[in-house]
Amino acid sequence: MLALIGLLGGFITGISPCIIPVLPVILFSGGMQSARDERSTPEGGDAAADAGGSGGGQGAVATAVKPKPVRTISRWRPYLVISGIVVSFTLMTLAGSLVLSLLGLPQDVLRWAGIIVLSLIGIGLIVPAFQHLLEKPFERLPFLQRAGERSSKLQGFPLGLALGAVYVPCAGPVLAAITVAGSTGQIGADTIVLTVSFAIGAALPLLFFALAGRRLAERIAAFRKRQGVIRMVSGALMILLALGLVFDLPARLQRLVPDYTSAIQGAIADNDEVQEAISIGGLENDENADLDLCDPGATELQECGTAPSIRGIDSWFNTPGDAPIDLASLRGEVVLVDFWAYSCINCQRSTPHMNAWYDTYADAGLNVIGVHSPEYAFEKEVQNVVDGAEALGIEYPVAIDNQLSTWTNYRNAYWPARYLIDAEGTVRNVHFGEGQYAEGEQMLRELLEQANPGVELPPATETGDETPDNADITPESYLGTTKVQNFGGDERYSTQTESFAFPAEQPQDTFALDGDWQLETQFATPRGDSARIRLDYRGQEVRMVLAGSGTVVADVDGERVELDVSGTPRSYRLLLADGLQAGTIEVTVPAGVEAYSFTFG
Repeated sequence: MLALIGLLGGFITGISPCIIPVLPVILFSGGMQSARDERSTPEGGDAAADAGGSGGGQGAVATAVKPKPVRTISRWRPYLVISGIVVSFTLMTLAGSLVLSLLGLPQDVLRWAGIIVLSLIGIGLIVPAFQHLLEKPFERLPFLQRAGERSSKLQGFPLGLALGAVYVPCAGPVLAAITVAGSTGQIGADTIVLTVSFAIGAALPLLFFALAGRRLAERIAAFRKRQGVIRMVSGALMILLALGLVFDLPARLQRLVPDYTSAIQGAIADNDEVQEAISIGGLENDENADLDLCDPGATELQECGTAPSIRGIDSWFNTPGDAPIDLASLRGEVVLVDFWAYSCINCQRSTPHMNAWYDTYADAGLNVIGVHSPEYAFEKEVQNVVDGAEALGIEYPVAIDNQLSTWTNYRNAYWPARYLIDAEGTVRNVHFGEGQYAEGEQMLRELLEQANPGVELPPATETGDETPDNADITPESYLGTTKVQNFGGDERYSTQTESFAFPAEQPQDTFALDGDWQLETQFATPRGDSARIRLDYRGQEVRMVLAGSGTVVADVDGERVELDVSGTPRSYRLLLADGLQAGTIEVTVPAGVEAYSFTFG
């Protein structure tokens, strides 16, 4: 079952827009370079003519030439390239992050290694002398000794390894399950089966294109006779792909192509049997198994096992020299781990309490660690997080958890979420979402007193609790296709749908679109000069996460509101009322502006 799901999930990924960046390299270097060269060499001694005339006279006999195709490149090259991709993807997905963390290396070092190898092989294809230097260390290997196949075998499998390191498959439910298993270290037989089958499924379409490229080169004489040109073009394409990856151009290219596989991925995600099969034991591991002992709604201290480690962190800030923090080094002190994201409105309302607790109790032995776990791709940019933290007044240490390694190690699923840890390293309280600040502060005061009996604590903080009653407000509404919520239009919300119209009747707590829209995985943007969004809301505050450049104009219950949007994505306020209310907001979004979500308070 797992193997079948993995193959299907991988195959869908392999035919998705994700293959576009590597496709030219696969076609030329993986396929066309392995085509037979039809140039001929002498082979045989058939008599073709008798120079001495008839009657058996002696004379010089010319030897006919029997054509024999010469393989200048191994016919196994497409399979070697694709097998390299499968091996590279499997190892990187399952163990890459863990190995790099153990070695203390940056999480993107393998990607950069792949880019460098890709560039070197590309240069070698264009400059034979440079290729000879690359091959020299490997020339004594027995399987590389056969003339004519040395360069092919050397470049085939390593090329696949490099492509596997830089090839980024589109996310889907199967890949998400594999990533979570790899990041939590829960790598068993079932995980390996799922990963390998996924990698094979994703590679099969690439193998098809490689073999198609070879067949095309063999059928067209111009290609057969110009293997040298194909070689140079292959090298140039590799170098261009490497340069494009440095500047993130493939991702921009993919955004221009509609995700024609999203509907199939959605069907897989919604299938209960598939979800049960790929859960592969959930997120539980030896570090977090006891977290279930904590009731997230508890207002009294509990004991929920030793705190899971903070791991897989890309970088830190607000620490001396931006050095990392090891929870084990904080034994004897109280620790509060807070999961947050800078554009999350719930986190923005929670942050003042974290700031107040840090300012008030740091000298008494409280350590607050903010684990920034991105909800959007733009939240992975470190400078965006630093700017967001500064805007929120955060001065306590922050860990950049871009791979969600610590997030999954804590089996977390909420923004914000806080984990209170005592001086012995035991989790004593877990709270998901906003609220219960007075109870949370009382518990951390108890832990500070237990850690240092007789300590004189300052008075409790008096930060107001602005947590709204979720039953009375509209839920957060995402505009990206992978996480769309509360769409109230009549159309299918898909990257394949381009034109929308407001429905005659729109349900409460929903949004609808009007005009021509380009729907992306995480945001929506107008295709023309502008397009509109109508929102039926309940709440006291309404905000919109926007990016790009332009002026967004909104009709908020009959009042005109203008938002000057510029720079990286952030939250903009549309409405702040004196109390909870219901109404309608119609937003006109100009070209050049990206709309991510509506948030409510």
